[in-house]
Amino acid sequence: MKFLRLALAALAVFPLVAAGPPAPEALAAQARGLAGNLTLSLQGELFAAMKEGGPVNALSVCRTRAPEIARATAAGTPWRIGRTSLKARNPSNAPDAWETGRLEEFRTRLADGEAMGTLEAFEVVDVAGRPTFRYMKAIGTGSPCLACHGSALDPDVAAKLKELYPDDRAVGFAAGQLRGAFTLSRPL
Repeated sequence: MKFLRLALAALAVFPLVAAGPPAPEALAAQARGLAGNLTLSLQGELFAAMKEGGPVNALSVCRTRAPEIARATAAGTPWRIGRTSLKARNPSNAPDAWETGRLEEFRTRLADGEAMGTLEAFEVVDVAGRPTFRYMKAIGTGSPCLACHGSALDPDVAAKLKELYPDDRAVGFAAGQLRGAFTLSRPL
């Protein structure tokens, strides 16, 4: 009982201070880690699917497994994780206004000589009256990506893309170009 009285007295003198949200740099570090985990998991499954059945087989990884992997990566965290692009394959991945601005910024930075691997952006923005941390990390176009995102697609790949994504805009890329970005957000 004496301990309880001392604890209450201490609170009167030193009230508990509610911890504010983490600093933007700390949140960016969390987002980088999640984006890195998503990248590794997605690449692993894509490469395995390519090896097993070629690019047509790999399309199912991007279509069904990528959203599942993103949800699994975010599970147990306050984060929402997705992919977006100025040339989206899936219309549900189309960028919002903030994402569009960052993707255009990435294109400019890349054209100015910045390395693809350094292209990221983050800030706290207002979403429906609530502060929300937003983060984006660029996705470049590597040589393996060209099988499904390049200019000269195999006819079987082109046919499958037309079947799965009638309004596909995610083709015509060259190696080294900005293909899109991982996009993460969490309310504060």
